Amino acid sequence: MDSSLIKCPHCGKTNRIPAAAAGHPRCGSCRRDLPWIVAAGDADFPVVAEQSSVPVLVDFWAAWCGPCRMVSPVLDKLAQERAGTFKLVKVDVDTSPGLSRRFDIQAIPTLLLIKNGAVVARQAGAPPAAALRSWLDAALSASPR
Repeated sequence: MDSSLIKCPHCGKTNRIPAAAAGHPRCGSCRRDLPWIVAAGDADFPVVAEQSSVPVLVDFWAAWCGPCRMVSPVLDKLAQERAGTFKLVKVDVDTSPGLSRRFDIQAIPTLLLIKNGAVVARQAGAPPAAALRSWLDAALSASPR
């Protein structure tokens, strides 16, 4: 389980963000919410995503996938716009076959929204940015099953 470095969109300070922690990350300098974007795999997914204290948007992707490369910047932007609201967890299907089987990933990109350890929404394919934003907002506002 690694940490990542994120540049604060508000003050420009670089912050180390853990893959798993209670709460959500805030800038060490200006104390504003930071986007929480991390990678996970077969070994650390339960701790990083399923035990998260905030909702988790899981992006199943692959480096060779054109639509995945189109969706990724939109997801990064959503994570910045909604900093503190959810954690974006990226799962490379080529290096995490166990998770791909477990969640029955048939096409990529596939997005899952996990709240309190349960999948509450699923989206396959690469919708336009506006449709993706609407889907995420609806999924975040829905109560967990």
